[in-house]
Parts: sequence; structure tokens; C-alpha cells
Amino acid sequence: MALLRGLLGAKRIIGLSVAATSKKTVSVPKGFLAVYVGEDQVQKKRYLVPVSYLSQPSFQALLGKSEEEFGFAHPMGGLTIPCPEDTFINVTSRFQ
Repeated sequence: MALLRGLLGAKRIIGLSVAATSKKTVSVPKGFLAVYVGEDQVQKKRYLVPVSYLSQPSFQALLGKSEEEFGFAHPMGGLTIPCPEDTFINVTSRFQ
């Protein structure tokens, strides 16, 4: 059951990402945070994640990795998480 919830959560995040990039507006819905994910400087993908993820230790570890690499100067103009996209989805799919 937990695996199913995790997969549904990951699918929801991916859906939000696709919806956000297919619209011309770059607004973020209330309760969400936009992050850019990817190791390649050119191909980063934008995801919208619930702000509740900020309290998750594994998400905080990803943010720590971001801080180490970029400090406060993020090249995309938004919060950038330097990890493979599949790792990001794997980590966030475990949250409820």
C-alpha cells in the first residue's frame, strides 16, 4: 500500500511538472515550491513540490547538496537541486 501511495505521489509531482512547463505562466500554486532538478547545466527540469516536503529529512539532504554546490546563487534563477532526476523522483515518491 505504501508503494502505491509513493507511486501516486511521484505521478502527481510529474504531472504538476508537465502542467507547469506546458503553460506560458510561471506562477506557482499556493502551498508549492518550484525547484529545478538535474546534474546537467543545460537540461534541468522544473518541478512543483508541496512545501510540506521541506520538513522531510531526505529532502533537506537534497537542499543541503544544493547549498554546497550553489550557495545562494542559483543559475536557473530558482532553487536548483543538483541530482539526477530519477533520484529526485525516488526520494520524493516516498513522502505522503
